[in-house]
Amino acid sequence: MSVALRLARGGQKKRPYYRIVATDKRNARDGRFIEKLGTFNPMLPKESEHRVTLVHDRIKYWLSVGAQPSDRVHGFLFKAGLVEKPLDVSHKPVKTRRDPKKKTRAELRIENEAAAAEKIAAEAAAAIEAEKAAAQAAKEAAEAPAVEAEAPAEEAPAA
Repeated sequence: MSVALRLARGGQKKRPYYRIVATDKRNARDGRFIEKLGTFNPMLPKESEHRVTLVHDRIKYWLSVGAQPSDRVHGFLFKAGLVEKPLDVSHKPVKTRRDPKKKTRAELRIENEAAAAEKIAAEAAAAIEAEKAAAQAAKEAAEAPAVEAEAPAEEAPAA
């Protein structure tokens, strides 16, 4: 049987109160427990001495027989000096942590809209340039025959 030191929730709706308990890991959060080891009242201010209460000698016993504290209980035990090193949470995923290189859907949508607008603008500019080039070619074509008509005709060589 593996033993865990963890929180068991009590209290009313929106008024949480937790017991720090030693329990079998397979038991439900608020289910059966082996021993009550302290309390945690998150409704009290952080400076209050009654926010976290611990039974030090029993916690030392459970740690000596191999009980594993949860992350939150480990933090309480570290602050109380019952465990020597803080919990290393660098390996644990955090919901709010995201890859800064990866773009969100909104950013991708904005970039796609901007790219589409640039493409439409480029196509419109190309169409305007094509119209100007066609108009210029037509203007030059209209002037070119007039210039050729004024030029003297070359005579055919006599044979």
